[in-house]
Amino acid sequence: MRCDFSGFHKVNIFKIIIQSTFNDLYHSKIMMKRVVSGVVLSAVLLLFSCNEKKEEKQEDSVYPVTSPVKMDTIINKDFVAQVQSVKNIEVRAQEKGFLEKIYVDEGQYVKAGQTLFRIMPQVYQAELLKAKAEVEQASIELRNASTLANNDIVSKNERLMAKAKLDAANAEMRLAQIHLSFTDIKAPFSGVIDRIPLKLGSLVDEGDLLTTLSDNTNIYTYFNVSEPEYLNYQTNVAGRGNQNVSLVMANGDLFNQTGEIQTIEGQFDNETGNIAFRAKFPNPEKLLRNGETGKIRMTLPLKNALIIPQKATYEIQDQKYVFVIDKNGVAKSKNIKVSYELPDIYVVSSGISPDEKILLEGVQKVKDDQKVKVKFQDPKKVLQSLKLKAE
Repeated sequence: MRCDFSGFHKVNIFKIIIQSTFNDLYHSKIMMKRVVSGVVLSAVLLLFSCNEKKEEKQEDSVYPVTSPVKMDTIINKDFVAQVQSVKNIEVRAQEKGFLEKIYVDEGQYVKAGQTLFRIMPQVYQAELLKAKAEVEQASIELRNASTLANNDIVSKNERLMAKAKLDAANAEMRLAQIHLSFTDIKAPFSGVIDRIPLKLGSLVDEGDLLTTLSDNTNIYTYFNVSEPEYLNYQTNVAGRGNQNVSLVMANGDLFNQTGEIQTIEGQFDNETGNIAFRAKFPNPEKLLRNGETGKIRMTLPLKNALIIPQKATYEIQDQKYVFVIDKNGVAKSKNIKVSYELPDIYVVSSGISPDEKILLEGVQKVKDDQKVKVKFQDPKKVLQSLKLKAE
């Protein structure tokens, strides 16, 4: 009997192939793990080495420090201002009647004495004619009384009574002339006509607004100053220089004329604690108009102001901070209050004192409570060399 082992051999050969393949994959996986482990270990060592070098570099860095400076200085501060014409009036009707004529248009420039409006004058013309007739009648009575008194026919008192009657009639005629003149509304000075709310044929009552007239040749600016700023301004006459101010217009441009502070109001506003200043500006090109707004740029003296460089500060959520270096060389962050900002420097109102040392450069690199090596720089020399603003 003969046995066929061909199928058995095929199965064994297949198992051997699978086993061999598995062994190869297993050894490859081990090799791959070894390679990956080596790469990771090398990266960790390299990173650790870089960090050590970086820490060594940071530890070896020497940061400049300085101190705040207390000194007298001047600042330019902007105050919100209201612009008003030197002459600005409401033109109102002085008599009642229908608006018969409008001789001007809105925005038109008019000259002093020019007729602007006419209110129907017929009634007042009639009253004037009546008053003239009464004057004529009183004149005749006075002549008759004088003749009779001279001939001793009537007493002298009759002549005096006739004279008084004539005077009263003249007064009535003068009053009628004034009423008639009020029907022609004329410009009291040269200026620009504002809006005309009433139209032809409107019934005008006494006191009704017809328009507004503004003389913009010169303009006033009113602005409010706080009590400390007012006291510094008033007590430091020599330090504040002249009384000239500038005007920043609503579009941000600087007005091409220089103004002068003329008056200060007599009392402070109890609610705001401010007092109003008034400055006058020439306006030859009539650029400024009544009712505009702007900002007065005023020079103010500051006594014993605490000043630090802007670049010594950093900002978090609109709050400004500095690093104060203590006696052990440890950086401590402190919040400061800035009262004024000048080019390259801040005027500090609170948060630090003149005897403290603050980090001048590297505020973006140093961390809170970090110990650093520092080198002190003279504050006055630092201020003299400033060219850059804060980081």
